[in-house]
Amino acid sequence: MYLIVGLGNPEEEYENTRHNMGFNTINKIAKEYGIEVNKKKYKGLYGMGTIEGKKVILLKPQTYMNLSGESIKEVLDFYKIEPSNVIVIYDDMDIEIGTIKIRKKGGPGSHNGMKSVVENLGTKDFPRVRVGIGRPKDNDFIKYVIGPIPEEEKEILDEATKKAKEAVVEILKVGVDNAMNKLNK
Repeated sequence: MYLIVGLGNPEEEYENTRHNMGFNTINKIAKEYGIEVNKKKYKGLYGMGTIEGKKVILLKPQTYMNLSGESIKEVLDFYKIEPSNVIVIYDDMDIEIGTIKIRKKGGPGSHNGMKSVVENLGTKDFPRVRVGIGRPKDNDFIKYVIGPIPEEEKEILDEATKKAKEAVVEILKVGVDNAMNKLNK
């Protein structure tokens, strides 16, 4: 069984922000594979289904970004899922806007949601799909990640979450190493 997690913030005001690229990707996966992400438990919203013949749980933590790891840990503990079968999708300012990168493992960088995930899982050894959002010109990082997305960036980021969805499916189909070789550019 795989746990596929999209990081984001639960309130409606954050729905169309760069920080919700993980949630947006989960929404696309859920729609394509007919998985309803509407059960409330484990400090999150989740749904179960099958993708590429693999049983999956789709999870959107409802703890706010900085505590995302708490929700993930509860699901892992309940379903006895290994961290190597967790795929975390999140926004990344260190990647050019519209680009995605798959990583097999690694540190959280400056991303507070990922810091929580690494801390709660007690390991850095889990795959992740990073959705590039670029950096703000004025260095106002908070406003940049939780402020509204400008019209000219909406299509670029929508396309990036489609690529992130495809990356998750590719990981499930051929494994993280092959997915990295195929999709990381």
